[in-house]
Amino acid sequence: MEVSKKLLNSIPGCVDDVLHGITCCSPGLRVLQGHRVVLRADLDRIKGRVALLSGGGSGHEPAHAGYVGHGMLTGVIAGPVFTSPPVGSIVAAIRTVAQAGAAGVLLLVKNYTGDRLNFGLALERARSDGVEVEMAVIADDCAFISPRKAGRRGLCGIVLIHKIAGALAQEGKSLQEIVSVVKSAAAGIGTLGVSLSPCSVPGSGPTFQLAADELELGLGIHGEAGVQRYKMASCNEVVKIMVTHMTNQASQSKVNIQPGDSIIIIVNNLGGLSCLELQVVASSAVRLLEERGFLIMRAMTGSFMTALEMSGVSLTLMKTSPEILRLFDVDTSAPAWPRVPPVPVTGQTRTFSCAPESTQPMESQRDAVCVQVYSCVLGCVCSSLLALEEELNDLDRAAGDGDCGSTHARAAHAIRDWISSGQLPSNPARFLTSLSHVLLEKMGGTSGALYSLFLMAAAKPLQGESGPQAWAAAMDAGIEAMKRYGGAEPGDRTMLDSLCAANGVLQSLRTQHSDAMEILGCAVKSASDAAEETKHMLAGAGRASYIGSSTLSRPDPGAKAAAAILRAIWEGLKESSSQRK
Repeated sequence: MEVSKKLLNSIPGCVDDVLHGITCCSPGLRVLQGHRVVLRADLDRIKGRVALLSGGGSGHEPAHAGYVGHGMLTGVIAGPVFTSPPVGSIVAAIRTVAQAGAAGVLLLVKNYTGDRLNFGLALERARSDGVEVEMAVIADDCAFISPRKAGRRGLCGIVLIHKIAGALAQEGKSLQEIVSVVKSAAAGIGTLGVSLSPCSVPGSGPTFQLAADELELGLGIHGEAGVQRYKMASCNEVVKIMVTHMTNQASQSKVNIQPGDSIIIIVNNLGGLSCLELQVVASSAVRLLEERGFLIMRAMTGSFMTALEMSGVSLTLMKTSPEILRLFDVDTSAPAWPRVPPVPVTGQTRTFSCAPESTQPMESQRDAVCVQVYSCVLGCVCSSLLALEEELNDLDRAAGDGDCGSTHARAAHAIRDWISSGQLPSNPARFLTSLSHVLLEKMGGTSGALYSLFLMAAAKPLQGESGPQAWAAAMDAGIEAMKRYGGAEPGDRTMLDSLCAANGVLQSLRTQHSDAMEILGCAVKSASDAAEETKHMLAGAGRASYIGSSTLSRPDPGAKAAAAILRAIWEGLKESSSQRK
């Protein structure tokens, strides 16, 4: 069995390190000496109020220690990873808060057999000592159509119960009042998870196996089996499967909500899902729930109840009311509770109107010959870049993310669309400015920004004249802009090496009566030679500068692309000239 990698000091001591980590970074929390118990540092403030204790196995961080604080839990008891905490530590926590003057203790427990047994035993022992203790078991799993004898599992929904009960305790409500509200609120909560990969307990291998093209619906937060496996699908489709399953009226585990109800939702990262994916899930969930007629009053997105490094997400839905919302919005100092704006999600405007761009007046009369030349030259550039796509991607894999060719191909397709639109200006400055906008919007990446900068700067010397000397000045201006904002210089193994080599030749255009096409041909050769020379250079800028020089034995893809563009321009001008003869 392959043991998973974990960034720990030791397997036996990892839970103690976790509790030390959260308490040393959260001054409002303390560890109870001799036990894996985290308590509020201000226990003197709970005198006369109900104390709330929760907990369970570790591996679900930030649950549960992250929810200890003013307005939420009084304390938590942590067990080993995925293992219920010992009875002795639960009893020690109860006695500590009772001695601090708590007016009763409420144990908030997820519905797992080990947790029910250990917290139940502790409850009985504490009662025998004369402490008033109650226990509320939270079961919010919507996975099983017909739950087994053990009932629905306790999942992320308990986090909402921590918040509601904590607000009630802070307001001085009695133990029985809090228990009554908690049980009523818990009846309106449902949670369902989906996983793309397993998790692994420290020192062990994965808890289950999933094929690369599979996901599992309805699994537990310890890697317990779910109810069904599906082939990978789009996020919208997966969220639709989840919500449909959770609201299935034939299911005994359905969440008790109906279209038109006000709800709170949690989009919970099970530990290993990227933040990017989590926000996509949130978007899909809000859109689908609103389409089905639910009124989302509050929404939480983040890691609230995890399963170590499991790549997956759970969705929690809770029926709410004005009173529940009021309690939800009460402030808390618990370090893991997010700042949730106290305003409804549904009904809010989510976009601003974009300010219109300033547009240049259309040319009153375009020079058809110029437009024909531009079209021919750009056509050659596009063909060249598309032909080089795979070669540039291959070169880029050595030091980048392997998309240089794809980025330039994207630019080629955008330019072809622009040509087809019939909107090419004939004025050189307008032409370069418009081309810079096309690349900035459509090309993307660092290359798109650099080319756009080059073209915008190059357009300025062409505003008053368009002879060879102006084009030489345009090349100068474009290169200077790239150096100023991109931070690279010739010799840094970038596209500048090709451009600067060509520019050194192109400055001959400033000489009167020079042969422009001959000079451009020499510039093309110089750029091609410079691109090849980059394979001997040490990268001084860009992503490649982070890679060892021994791995960069081939030409820079950006320099190669720039040289190819210059060659295509030269060939396009020759082709255009022959067409006009």
